[in-house]
Amino acid sequence: MKISVVLTTKNEEKNIGELLESLLHQEEPYEVIVVDSDSTDRTQEIVKEYSKKKPNIKLLIYPGNRAESMNYGIKNATGDAVAFIGGDDIADKNWIKEIRKTIKNADIIVGKLEPLKKQKIKNIENVKLYHKGTNISYPGTNTTYKKEILDKLNGFDPWFSSAEDLEINIRAIDLGYKITENKKAIVYYRAKNNLFAFLKQAFWYGYGRKLIDLKHGNIWKKHSTKDIIKNQTTFLGIIRLIIGLIGYIYCTITVKEYKPKT
Repeated sequence: MKISVVLTTKNEEKNIGELLESLLHQEEPYEVIVVDSDSTDRTQEIVKEYSKKKPNIKLLIYPGNRAESMNYGIKNATGDAVAFIGGDDIADKNWIKEIRKTIKNADIIVGKLEPLKKQKIKNIENVKLYHKGTNISYPGTNTTYKKEILDKLNGFDPWFSSAEDLEINIRAIDLGYKITENKKAIVYYRAKNNLFAFLKQAFWYGYGRKLIDLKHGNIWKKHSTKDIIKNQTTFLGIIRLIIGLIGYIYCTITVKEYKPKT
């Protein structure tokens, strides 16, 4: 199976080189599609330099939100499956090999996320969100879908400015597809190492979960307060919950209903 790796970028010159370097010698066949949203730094230049080293690294320019950019990448993907990774992540040397091994007999697979050793803030486990008994709160990075499934789902919902990766999982489960884990498919991520970035991320976590409610109904009703906070017992975990709640409330005030983009 050919694997298409799709990632979106916006001013990632500090990190994009490390990511592409980690993708240079993965198991063939694969392609890397970088969808850039009009970066003003050297991101595009760096991607072009890597595409000279390996022609299967392709640069596309498409301004839009993350869902729109990923959909553009999916549209241009030629693989049998599409794997998503963040523009500031680093792939393990066996990442695509492990993806290929699992996706042959699966619909959707999620790999393992590990923080880079040099990061000050280590992993804070996400608040789990379940739909029909399945955990759908896996982040989009290090998630792989068979291409035919993405086509049936019409990709990500471009109305979502946050949590588009969780929302597509809900629709996949509704259509009967299953999510499979492969913890050997590893991606190393950069934690938010300054307070502002950490709080901003927490805010949009909460905001996005309210967007999910507006489209799919209040699926939080099936989750007890105990379930929500049980893995958030550290100081940073509690802070993230509080800021996330602020984001949720802000979305409740400012966004009244789901209005799909046409």
